[in-house]
Amino acid sequence: MGIERLTDERDLDAIVALEAQSFTNPWSRETLEWELRNSDVTFVYVLRSDHGQIVAFCVCWIVFEELHINTLAVSPGERRRGHATRLLRHVMAEAASRNATRATLEVRASNTAALGLYERLGFRVAATRPRYYSQPEEDALILWREGLNL
Repeated sequence: MGIERLTDERDLDAIVALEAQSFTNPWSRETLEWELRNSDVTFVYVLRSDHGQIVAFCVCWIVFEELHINTLAVSPGERRRGHATRLLRHVMAEAASRNATRATLEVRASNTAALGLYERLGFRVAATRPRYYSQPEEDALILWREGLNL
């Protein structure tokens, strides 16, 4: 398995499909296309199987000294195998190499698997956004991690 940064739109269909499998309010292909074409702060990282299939991906922004993790998904059949941990460690190291010193993300309050992952990686809950998510309506927890060196 290998991690790489996407620089074009060739794998967007696979990412959009995985996003739709993972979230009730997935990012659209148009949104991802726009981010790749028009933003100099957007980074998309993918974890590929040995056969080249995308097993996981992370879309993030690196804005000055902050890493904003916007979306992260792992293929349902590949979950609980350490792929998200490996991918996020890589993303944080890349952000640190670009002078980022802290990271943030938001997650559904009920997503205990993701919360466990983020807490193991040093993220802490800093705030709540009441009723932020829809389908179903739910609070978002805002997490931060100070320092990106692992």
